[in-house]
Amino acid sequence: MLLEGIFSAITTPFYPDGKLYLRKLEHNVDRYSRTQLAGMLVLGSDGESVMLDLEEQREVFKTAIEAASPMKGMLAGIGQESVLHTLRLAEYAAMLRYDAVLVRAPYLYRGQLHRTHGPQREMLTYYRVVADQSPLPVILSSMSDLTLYDFPVEVIAELAQHPNIIGIQDSSGRPERIAALVNATQFRKRTIPVTLVFAPVTTRMQGIASEETAQNFVTADSLGKTGAALAAAPPRTAIKTRQKEVGFAVLSGAAHMLQVSLEAGASGGVLAFAACAPQCCYEIYAAWKEGDAPLAMEKQQHLHQASLRVCGRMGIPGIKYACDLNGYFGGRTRLPLLPLTAEEQQEVQSRMADIR
Repeated sequence: MLLEGIFSAITTPFYPDGKLYLRKLEHNVDRYSRTQLAGMLVLGSDGESVMLDLEEQREVFKTAIEAASPMKGMLAGIGQESVLHTLRLAEYAAMLRYDAVLVRAPYLYRGQLHRTHGPQREMLTYYRVVADQSPLPVILSSMSDLTLYDFPVEVIAELAQHPNIIGIQDSSGRPERIAALVNATQFRKRTIPVTLVFAPVTTRMQGIASEETAQNFVTADSLGKTGAALAAAPPRTAIKTRQKEVGFAVLSGAAHMLQVSLEAGASGGVLAFAACAPQCCYEIYAAWKEGDAPLAMEKQQHLHQASLRVCGRMGIPGIKYACDLNGYFGGRTRLPLLPLTAEEQQEVQSRMADIR
């Protein structure tokens, strides 16, 4: 999977009583599929994944993938405290044809797991076992503000040697760290299929191609006992691909620092702010990709404060309220997270007034 561009870390809709609102999830995913996003992350931290039991997580994964366009890359946030539960979700995501899994660091027993000094054996073991057995490529997720574990660069460099670990989402918002990660993992190269115009080829695109090819075959048995086998033209492949060499993907998780992260070597971003403002986030990436640094900086400044306040300060309730303002269903969070106060709502309205 080509990990370039902007991925939206989408939210999980709930009814007022806290039950999953799957119809609204379908609505949101369908709308995101019509944007210029590269794809979506389902059940990242901003999807309130820790608020859902395993069965609910399966429901969300299934609903989202069925509503998504096959042209969009789909990432499944599967990080659990145990390797066993993480792998169960990885297998389920593979069955649904997700493209990759994003795995946050376990944090409950951080006194034993997140050793900032020493060999980091537990964390290395966790990710290596997951990567060894996961049927999908693994993306690391570094969110020190939530897990209180700041992945050491040398640990990421070591994990990058694993053939099934293909990238990292780093939410530190520090461009110097992004540059250090890019430099430490530049040895890693892999060859992936892309379209003839170097766009991503998703798992579902490949699956559709295989199914269409299979439907073109006509067996003698299918013609009945009295039928004659007919010579058929060779089946045509639904999509044509070429090979591209790519490196270990470093993706920014901080919308307010996206432009400088791209300049530091990031290949894109997995952004919570893209849940409520996907177009604004994409425009920063597009300007940078086209080499227009002044325009990229102008676009970045346009959303800087809104991203800092709505995502950074208010968190999931702020993101969901901003989604409501921009035509996506946000709704309520699950308790103990509370809705915004009237004063906070007014601030979000003001911050998002020209970000539609």
